[in-house]
Amino acid sequence: MRFPLYPSEAVAPRDRADALQALASHHGRARALAETLTEAQLRRQYHPELSPVGWHLGHCALMEHHWVEERVGEAAPDSALHALYFPELSPKDERATRLPARDALMAWTTGVHERTLSRFADPPGWLNAHPLMADDYLLHFLEQHFAQHHETLLYCLTAITASEPASAPGPDGDGTPYSAPTGPDAIHLAPGRYRVGADHVRAYDNERPSHTVQLEGAWLARRPVTNAQWLAFMAAGGYGDDTCWSNEGAAWRERNRVTYPWNWHPLEGGRFISSGPLGYEPLQPDAPVSGISHYEAEAFARWAGARLPHEFEWEAADRQGLLTDTGRVWEWCSNPLAPYPGFRPFPYDGYSMPWFDGEHPVLRGGCRFTHPGIKRSSFRNFFQRHVRHQQAGLRLAWDTPPSEVKTP
Repeated sequence: MRFPLYPSEAVAPRDRADALQALASHHGRARALAETLTEAQLRRQYHPELSPVGWHLGHCALMEHHWVEERVGEAAPDSALHALYFPELSPKDERATRLPARDALMAWTTGVHERTLSRFADPPGWLNAHPLMADDYLLHFLEQHFAQHHETLLYCLTAITASEPASAPGPDGDGTPYSAPTGPDAIHLAPGRYRVGADHVRAYDNERPSHTVQLEGAWLARRPVTNAQWLAFMAAGGYGDDTCWSNEGAAWRERNRVTYPWNWHPLEGGRFISSGPLGYEPLQPDAPVSGISHYEAEAFARWAGARLPHEFEWEAADRQGLLTDTGRVWEWCSNPLAPYPGFRPFPYDGYSMPWFDGEHPVLRGGCRFTHPGIKRSSFRNFFQRHVRHQQAGLRLAWDTPPSEVKTP
């Protein structure tokens, strides 16, 4: 076993003590993760969309130093560290060769972490009086930032697994599709006005402000699409059926020769296993499918006679407790990330504003790698349509009561 996931008893931080404990836990887990890797593994970029593990460790440490010591305090900016660990200054494909040696990296990050925890445990006057410390905002911001990068570190471990030969036994079954004549297990979201977004201290700028929206009503699948259902899609020729795909999606599929989810790996006899952060795993038929792009999610929905939900439909249904198995996979939604009415960038322009470009569909819910502090109804994740590494799946939606759908 390389590295454990978050324990089931982990919860969202509520106050300063909780957030400090969570941040210290992130620090410790990141160090433990790094200790399981060789110097080469720490430095290597295993996936074009992912930075090396060592870069994520350095980036998280720099963000703590930058916000506490440089932005709030009076420390002079370290231009060399900025050039390496600020994403906008450091091309992703150059980061591996620019990282310091392992021992130097770990010594520096550990020192930063210890100083950060000390600052927040007993804030000096200059820190405590700063507007960013109102309701301990800065502490919650940095804790969530590290939690999100810890999730990305688990994506990196999954990519490391995927680089190794697949040899574990897979499940039986040929994925033959059959229909359920009574239709899928769906819930009804009634027409009406619903509140979306959040205004609490942990809400990111793109979750703010909370406001009401008018929804026309919809039916949503109670559960996300499963591996067994995805095997049925594959067995029915879904990857080769252009009627299910957008023109852009079909071109992407052909260009990249995509025929199954990113984290699936074929074995003999038409069977598959899945890569995870702890190694290869059996493909569980009833588990939510993951490792798919927005293009693939749209194609499956069309094949099933359905569509992807709008993020507001998802949030409204989740707030009412209508959805099951949320938080097991990120769920692609139909709409791109866009600012809410009255949006204001905070605490800096770069967290959300660059991605209001119509090219980053929203994902909701969280996955098994996501810290519980992120798994809230209002949290908005977002990626480009082609991205597949982020443990994303889908949940079906319909405008009218679904009567028949291709499902195991």
